[in-house]
Amino acid sequence: MPDPTSVPEPEPPWAAFVSIDWADQKHAWRLVPAGSSSHEQGSLENTPEAVDVWATGLSVRFGGRPIAVILEQSRGALVYILGKYAHLVLFPVHPTTAARYRKVFSPSGAKDDPRDAESMLDLLLHHRGQLRRWRPDTVANRHLQRLVEHRRVMVNESTRQNNRLTACLKMYFPQVLQWFDDLDTPVVGDLLKRWPTLQELQRAQPGTLKKFFSQHNSRSEKRISERIQAIYQAVPATNDEAVLLGETAVARGLAALLKTLRENIESLDMQIARLVAEHPDAPIFASLPGAGAVTVPRLIVAFGSDRDRYDSAYQVQCYSGIAPITAASGKSKWVHFRWACPKFLRQTFHEYAFLSLRGSEWAKAYYDQQRKNDKSHPAAVRALANKWIRIIFRCWKDKKTYDEATYMEALKKRKSPL
Repeated sequence: MPDPTSVPEPEPPWAAFVSIDWADQKHAWRLVPAGSSSHEQGSLENTPEAVDVWATGLSVRFGGRPIAVILEQSRGALVYILGKYAHLVLFPVHPTTAARYRKVFSPSGAKDDPRDAESMLDLLLHHRGQLRRWRPDTVANRHLQRLVEHRRVMVNESTRQNNRLTACLKMYFPQVLQWFDDLDTPVVGDLLKRWPTLQELQRAQPGTLKKFFSQHNSRSEKRISERIQAIYQAVPATNDEAVLLGETAVARGLAALLKTLRENIESLDMQIARLVAEHPDAPIFASLPGAGAVTVPRLIVAFGSDRDRYDSAYQVQCYSGIAPITAASGKSKWVHFRWACPKFLRQTFHEYAFLSLRGSEWAKAYYDQQRKNDKSHPAAVRALANKWIRIIFRCWKDKKTYDEATYMEALKKRKSPL
């Protein structure tokens, strides 16, 4: 069956077909001119200059006519380098797709770069209709996409370093974990920088501590007094100098790293907010219940600006990995999780569906219904995400904002159990 996410496109008069097996140092390529059975092959240095000479040479040789190029890279340096040449039409394929197709002709698992390029070229020649051409989104959308993805990476890194700092403080200064709800704050970072151990903190004067907490936006006199009292009453977890010296060095370093990450995340948030404020589709996604400053830009990126990219919500569900896969063999039939998909995209829909529980009455009812039917929390959220994709797709396609009251009325007319 054809891939449900693929959209049939008219074939241009191809001049040639090329496959490139990407590598860190050299790329192996294989080429066959249209209407010929003669294959050519070679290697290409992984530099912009070498790629430019190679791509320009193809343009001259084939008179600027379109050349189909398949490569095992959904997004990366080579895609962006080749994307600037108008005569090259890129067909990026998922590494899993390439690996499984290669195993059809090499069950032993033997592989090398020229053989991989040959396998990829065969995929392009005989199954081109199943592949999706690379069509870059607008500059604004691609800019926004990179910002939200980098932000998520930094948030994950901040969480990792926060956990490391927590483990470090448990070794020699566990009271900090009791005094502050969140370690990733300026007050904790500055406290550990100035007084990295309880022993040093207890030598500070009450007036000094009061001034410190006041400067860090602690306005409650009662809260400040309780903290100062707790500091002087605390008992050191250890007096082992080796532990204190080693762990304080680590704690100071982690606190400084968290500060850098926090500042970078704030900078990204400002840039993202500016792009969202100027985006024409922002009101559509901002109208969704539960969608906030973090979720709205991710949903904008998830759908993009090309409204001809998807013909149906089902294509979005499959491409994002939210829709499950039904497998059947003989009399057996089972449904399982979809593994091969853009993970960040699936995460976007999954997280939004969970956030919508706080702002949508029908979404909460549907989630509770799924849980009563013995669905796990992740499975129930994915089922809800499936419904949301259909709704958001319609709003996005028609350029209309979402209205909860209108949807609730539609549910009543259909006599939905929700």
